[in-house]
Order: sequence, then C-alpha cells, then structure tokens
Amino acid sequence: MADVRYPEIRYLLNPVIMKSFSNSLVSFCLALLLSLLTIQVQASETRIIKAVGTWEYFTNYQEHEGPFWNEHIAKVSKGEIVGEIKPHTQLGLQGYEIMRLVKNGVFDFAFGLPGYVVPESEIFEGADLSSLVQNIDVQKKVAEAYFPTLELAFAEKYNAKLMMLYPFHSQMIWCNKEIRSITDLKGKRIRVFLSTLGDFVEGVGAIPVSASFNDVPKALEKGIFDCAITGTMSAYTGELYKVADYGYTLRVGWGLAFGAMNLNKWNLLTSEQKALLQSELAALSEKMWNEIAKEDAMALACLAKGPCEMGEVGNMTLVTPSRQDLEVRTRVAREVILPRWANRCGPDCAANWNHTVGKLLDLRAETQPR
Repeated sequence: MADVRYPEIRYLLNPVIMKSFSNSLVSFCLALLLSLLTIQVQASETRIIKAVGTWEYFTNYQEHEGPFWNEHIAKVSKGEIVGEIKPHTQLGLQGYEIMRLVKNGVFDFAFGLPGYVVPESEIFEGADLSSLVQNIDVQKKVAEAYFPTLELAFAEKYNAKLMMLYPFHSQMIWCNKEIRSITDLKGKRIRVFLSTLGDFVEGVGAIPVSASFNDVPKALEKGIFDCAITGTMSAYTGELYKVADYGYTLRVGWGLAFGAMNLNKWNLLTSEQKALLQSELAALSEKMWNEIAKEDAMALACLAKGPCEMGEVGNMTLVTPSRQDLEVRTRVAREVILPRWANRCGPDCAANWNHTVGKLLDLRAETQPR
C-alpha cells in the first residue's frame, strides 16, 4: 500500500485516475497513428493533371504531347501522377485563351505558342523573332538563353511555372507564284500568324494577311493570297504542294512553343513528384528538339522530289536563299524586325533581350522614335 506521506502517489494509483490516464494514452496513440497514416496517404496521393495541347493533326501532339500526359507520366510515376490531355482544337478553343484558363485553374498544364500570350506582353515573342536564326542548334541555344526571362514572365502574368520550350517545324514560305529570291516576295500577299512574321513580310515589301491554317489551302488555290508562312511538316500534311508550286526555304521562324503549369497545382506536388515531372519534361523536350530536326529534312524531301517515306512526292520547286538574300534578311532584321519589337516591348525588355539572345546572336534591339 502506498505511503500516506506521499499523497501524489496515492492520487495516481486511484483506480478512476488510472483508467482515465489509460484512456488518454490510448487516444493519444490512436491520434498519432492516424496522423502518420494521413501523412503517408497524402504523400502517395494520385495527382490528376488536366492538360491542353496544341493541334491534333500535327505530329507534336500525336507523338509527344498526347502520349506524354495520357500514358507516359502515369507509367513512370507508378500512378502517382496521372495526366489527361486533349488538343485545344478538339475543345473548341482558339489557343489565345488557354493560359488565362491555366491561370484560373481550369487547366493545370498547357502546351502552346508564344502568339497565344503576346497580347499580355510582347516579351513572350523574344525567343523566336522572325528570320534571325537559320539553324536549329542555334535556335535551341536562343531558347535556353531566354528561358529565365520567360520563366519570370509566366509566373508574373499567369501564376504559371514554365516547364519547357520546344520547337515546331521550321517556318518557311510557300507560294503559288514563281519565287527565285527574297526580292520576288515584294508586293505579294503572304499569310502570317504572328506580329513578328508580319514585320518580316512588310520589311521585304510584301503584304501580311492574317489567317488560320485551315484556311490556307483554299486561299492559296483561289488566289486570296499568294504565299503562306507555315511549318515544313504542316505544308506537307496539309497538301500545300497541290496548290503551291514554290517553297522559299528561308527560315522565318521556328514556331517555338512552351509547356507551362499552374503554380497552385505545382505546389501540391511532393518534392519527389516535382523532381520526376521536371526530369521527364526535360527528356521530352530534348526528344522533340532532336526529332523536329529530322522531320524538317523529311518534310522538305517529301515536298520536293523525294524520297518520301510518308506518302506521295510533292514535286515542289524549293528555292534556297542566296548569300545576297541572307544579307537582305539581316538588313530587314536590324532595320525593321528588331526595332519594331523593341518599341512594342519597351526599353527594359529590349535591354534584357540584348544581354541574353542579342549577345548570343551579335544583334541589338533598339527602340526608335515612332
């Protein structure tokens, strides 16, 4: 029996107190176990990523964007990250609204073109200004140099994390009238889809006409415009060789595209999930850069005299820019394309470009009096 000189012990040995203490200990242990189980469940919770892609009829969506989200990411994450993607063309979207929808949480991830986001800020055009780059390896370096600038812009404008930059096929000029040099473009009505392409067209004395790609074949056939700027593969798959006899192979753009994710969704991922997603998207980007270069050459062969592994030969006449043509291009870039973009984007934006892309290309974007 407890010594009465120690009432605290007698109090603790009271059966009622012992029972209460035992119940409290059990409750504490159960609460701790439940907390640990909750943490474990949260750590392994499946994250559904709702994504929107580019055009369903282009290889970038068919072979890369779609398979990545619909199949690949679930497999490599062992079901922790599951993607659901549809092209914006299937969803009845124009493309220009997708990043606002990402910002509002309607989509978690979007693939798209800078032209979709240029209305928010001209800074988004800076990695693919018309005709500056004629080599895909150089274009990749341009994208890498400008990535931090675009990363900050996506975060500020759209509450989004820029995950990747990747190319479409090089953008060239396809005409239903004879073209032998850059000077032959003067006076022609040429389809464009970006402001910077319009700057190039006006810089060579031609007339820019805005039109969707779906309208291009009929417009060329009916003579509504004389030429169209689009990618090599879309020129082939869209059968422009049936309505245009000439391809002028000056690369006036690369159709550089982005992949961006809603930051709120990104922050829900565990550190392991973030690392995995970044690694897989980096691998996807690298694959797309490599394959686009090969597909560019393949499409040009199919549009011309072959050989063609994809189908019929287009028999177009492809005209390679001469040294004199490239000199004209350089003058147009310095006197028209870069100053116009600098005026649209502003002096701070232009200064940043000069220290990144401009330094790489040995070019400067300077604002000019309007």
